Amino acid sequence: MLFNSFVFPAFFLIVWSLYHCLKHRAQNVMLLFASYVFYGWWDWRFLSFLFISTITDYIIALQIHKCDESKQRQRKILLFISICSNLGILGFFKYCNFFVDSFAEFCTLFGFQPHFATLNILLPVGISFYTFQLDFCQFR
Repeated sequence: MLFNSFVFPAFFLIVWSLYHCLKHRAQNVMLLFASYVFYGWWDWRFLSFLFISTITDYIIALQIHKCDESKQRQRKILLFISICSNLGILGFFKYCNFFVDSFAEFCTLFGFQPHFATLNILLPVGISFYTFQLDFCQFR
């Protein structure tokens, strides 16, 4: 959904009205789902990666919250897992074809002519933004 489309003002007014009718916790949940609708409007297939990032970070955040202050090592390990999973998804989308092509080019130096199939991956809109936003929020 584009900001300058005719659908956006209606969507915005519905979300804004619902936001002011709900209590704080329900506001957050509604904004989460409204964000999914907004993001999925462009291409719903990319929502799975946003769901995976959200669920992974939510579960890990709950585990970090359960750890007492004495378990700093465990908290750092959980944070590391969360960051690696988010950066792994980002890295796959942004750099998969680059590494496959680079490896194939490297093999030609040794006389091999590999024919690796590259994936025609379309980069999800805003993947860098929401990945780094998720990771940044974990450091606050």
